[in-house]
Amino acid sequence: MSGNIQLLSDTLAAARAEGRSALIAYLPAGFPTVDGGIAAVKAALDGGADIVEVGLPHSDPVLDGPVIQTADDIALRGGVRIADVMRTVREAHEATGKPVLVMTYWNPIDKYGVERFTAELAEAGGAGCILPDLPVQESALWREHAEKHGLATVFVVAPSSKDDRLAEITAAGSGFVYAASLMGVTGTRETVGAQAQDLVRRTRATTDLPVCVGLGVSNAAQAAEVAAFADGVIVGSAFVKRILDAEDDAAALAAVRTLAGELAEGVRGTA
Repeated sequence: MSGNIQLLSDTLAAARAEGRSALIAYLPAGFPTVDGGIAAVKAALDGGADIVEVGLPHSDPVLDGPVIQTADDIALRGGVRIADVMRTVREAHEATGKPVLVMTYWNPIDKYGVERFTAELAEAGGAGCILPDLPVQESALWREHAEKHGLATVFVVAPSSKDDRLAEITAAGSGFVYAASLMGVTGTRETVGAQAQDLVRRTRATTDLPVCVGLGVSNAAQAAEVAAFADGVIVGSAFVKRILDAEDDAAALAAVRTLAGELAEGVRGTA
């Protein structure tokens, strides 16, 4: 069980050994349904993603733009529960053998219970958790239980983070560092920009952890651009949009698999 943070580290190291970035896909649990969400996560991994982040839908997703907010709303109206998130993690990991993390705001974990959440995530085969709104200085309880269960604690850094703050955040984290490429919410962008490259450079000065970039990457060309300077490329809204735009479930899964394949070529510089 405790080997899943190791699997995450090994996956990122293997991508680096191949001279490329890892491709990390994000999809919310319960979207468009629980079973449909599990199938979508598997499709992203089968299509070429190295790692997946399973989103725990939240009623007030402050970091997320309109596309992911729409998906979260569909999932919540469908009655998604934390048990469904754990099932999504378990089935995706068991089917593919690849690392699966949960991305969640702090409030649902706090309500559920930190010990219960970490124990269940580890038992489901999860590799760790990305916690975008948990301040490092308030994270000791979470980190204690995560470490006990062999789970990575991934914190988010932003272009506004000062160097001493970066050092504090990266010292507390494990697995990798999530670098938000720009100020603002998730969503596809025309350009990912130089801010992300500078943030990666400053973050690497404080840590040996891999630095993975998210927010704004939606196609192979942008994935290649970010892969030139980051250890991982994180893509979420573009996958969700493909599902929202699809005419039926089969088309949605095909679209997710195709996008994962295109992005996988992007991070390899073969697009």
